[in-house]
Amino acid sequence: MILGSTDKVVALDPVGAYDLGSQQLIGNIYQNLLSVPAGGNKPEPDAAESCEFTDEKTYVCKMKPDLKFSSGDPLTAEDVKFSLDRMVKIADATGPYTLLGSLDSVEATDPTTVTMKLKKADATFPFILTHNVAAIVPDEVYSATEKQPDDKIVGSGPYKLDKYTPNQQAVFSINPEYTGPNKGKTPNFIVQYFEQASALKLAIEQGEVDIAYRSLSPTDLESLRSGGNGVKVVDGAGTEIRYITFNVKKKPVDNVAVRKAIAQVIDREAITTNIYKGTATPLYSTVPSAFPGAKPAFQEAYGDPDPAKAKAILEEAGVSTPVALDGWYTPTHYGPVEADLWNELKRQLEGSGLFKVSLDSTEWDQYKSEAFEKGTYYFYGMGWFPDFPDADNYLSPFMRDGGFFVNGYSNKEVNDLLDEELATDDAAVREEAFGKIQDIQAEDAPLIPLWEGKQVAAIREGVEGVETTFDPAFQFRFWVVSKKAD
Repeated sequence: MILGSTDKVVALDPVGAYDLGSQQLIGNIYQNLLSVPAGGNKPEPDAAESCEFTDEKTYVCKMKPDLKFSSGDPLTAEDVKFSLDRMVKIADATGPYTLLGSLDSVEATDPTTVTMKLKKADATFPFILTHNVAAIVPDEVYSATEKQPDDKIVGSGPYKLDKYTPNQQAVFSINPEYTGPNKGKTPNFIVQYFEQASALKLAIEQGEVDIAYRSLSPTDLESLRSGGNGVKVVDGAGTEIRYITFNVKKKPVDNVAVRKAIAQVIDREAITTNIYKGTATPLYSTVPSAFPGAKPAFQEAYGDPDPAKAKAILEEAGVSTPVALDGWYTPTHYGPVEADLWNELKRQLEGSGLFKVSLDSTEWDQYKSEAFEKGTYYFYGMGWFPDFPDADNYLSPFMRDGGFFVNGYSNKEVNDLLDEELATDDAAVREEAFGKIQDIQAEDAPLIPLWEGKQVAAIREGVEGVETTFDPAFQFRFWVVSKKAD
C-alpha cells in the first residue's frame, strides 16, 4: 500500500513532534497506554489492561503482560515512566510537552503498574494519554535528554519503521511483536512524499500511489470526483478548523467593536463554497460540530453577514471608517489555497465599505515566530488539528490567558469555567460550561472561527477502509486500510 502526501515531517521521536505530518507516522509506530479506536470517541485500553482514577488527582494504569517493542525487548511500566518524564524534561520547542501540564509525577509501582499523580483534577487526562505526548519509547534505547535520530526509531505500535528518507519516503511493515487491539490488515505500508499537490494528483491518476491524502487542492479534488481513471474521492468527519486570531493589545483590534464588526461582515458560506468547494463547512465556534458541547455561538450572536449591522457597531463605538487592517497569512503551511482565502476575506471586508485591508505573507517558521513570540501580527490566520477528541481541546488552548498564540486576551470567567469543566467527568456539567465559554468567545471575539474541514482522500479502485479512519481523532490509522489483490 502506497500513500501519497505533501505533509512535512518534523521528527519521528515523540518529544519533537507536534505537527500533523509527524503525528500521522508516530501514531502507527508507537503504542500508548490508551488509544481512541476508529469511529470511537473515548479512550480504550491499548498497552494498558485497565486505567482508572483512584481519586481526583491519581490515575492508575495496569498494563498488559508480556508487552514487547519491535526490537523484541520487553516493555514495562518503567518505559512508560521514562517516556513521560523524558517528554517533560526535554521540553523540545517543537514538541507537545505542554499537554502534560497537569502531570505532577509518574511512578512505576511494579513492572505492570503505572501511577500518575496530577497537580489538579483534569477530566481530559485519559485523552491526553492517547496523544503522541504519551507514546511509549524504550528506556534502554532512547536518551533521557536528547531527541532520538529518525533512523534509529523503535516503538511497539502496529507497524515498525523499516526505512525513512526525509522528504521522500517512509517504509513500514507489520510489527510482529504487537499484541494490542489494532492489528494491521496490510503487511507493508509506504508513505511517499510530494512537494506539490499537482504532483500528488498526477500520481494518484497514474496509479503510482494507492491513496492521496493531505493535501490535494479543492480544485484537484473536484476534478478527481468526476474524472474516472479508477480513482474515487472519499471523505468523512473532520475536526480541522481555521480561524482568524487578533492580538487584542494592538490597535485597531484592541477595540472589541472592530473585532465584532469584522465578525459581522464575514461570509463563511461564500468562503466554503468559492474557495473550498465543499471540502469545508462554515464554523461558528472553535469547537467543531462533531463534538458534544459544540454551540454555534457566532451564528447566534451575529446571524447572517450584514455590513449595515457592522457599521452600526463601529458608529456606536465612535470608530472612524474605513478601518485600516494589516492581515497576515502563511502561504503553504495550511494548504495550497491560503492566498485565495485571504483575498476572499479582503474582498468581503472592503466590500462592506468599512475596512481597508493590506495583505502580506511569510513561511511558517518565521510566521509563528512573528505571531506568537514577537507579537508582531494583530490580524492573522491560524489552524488547529485536535490533540484529542474533546471540546476542551478547542477551548483551553485558545481562551485561557492569551492562548497558545499569546494574543493578550484574558477573562477570569472563562478561566473559572475551564477549571470547572476540567474538574468533573459529568458530561452535563461540562457541556454547560462549554456553552458559556463559547458565548463569551462570540461576545469578546478574541478570534473568529471560519470553517471546519472534512477529511478527504482520493483512492484507487480496490482500496478499502480509508473512510473508517476518518473520525474526530484525526489519526490516519494504517491498520484499518487494505487493498484487494489485483
